[in-house]
Amino acid sequence: MSVGLFTDKHREPTDEEIIAALGSKLPLWQELIQFIREIYRPQEDFRFFYGKDYGWGLRFRIKGRLLTTLYPRRDGYTAQVILNPAAIEMAQQMNLGQNTQAAIGRAKPYPEGRWLFIPVESENDVKDIQQLLALRAETKRG
Repeated sequence: MSVGLFTDKHREPTDEEIIAALGSKLPLWQELIQFIREIYRPQEDFRFFYGKDYGWGLRFRIKGRLLTTLYPRRDGYTAQVILNPAAIEMAQQMNLGQNTQAAIGRAKPYPEGRWLFIPVESENDVKDIQQLLALRAETKRG
């Protein structure tokens, strides 16, 4: 199963298709995007990532470095956050929700960190991702 819903590299989904796919979770998508834009002032692009296992996603970068990518899926979306080992340790000490804790647990550890794929299904998931983005931004500076 792919991370995102839109996996045809040759056909970029329209705004209408993305909105329809997000369904009732559209406000959660809009809230996180607004937060990212206001706090981080990132560069952003919507493109096809990593082949059909991931698909089309909305990527946010700061000074050329990845902050997060959001992949639309049926009735929601998945947020990709990459955390280095120090940030993972800090995240494990935080009071994070079930979806985020499960994403940390199933992410394969690499020397440079873990790729977390967090399904966003609630306001709590959005808050968790906001905390992880702050942690990512903070640990990247150090």
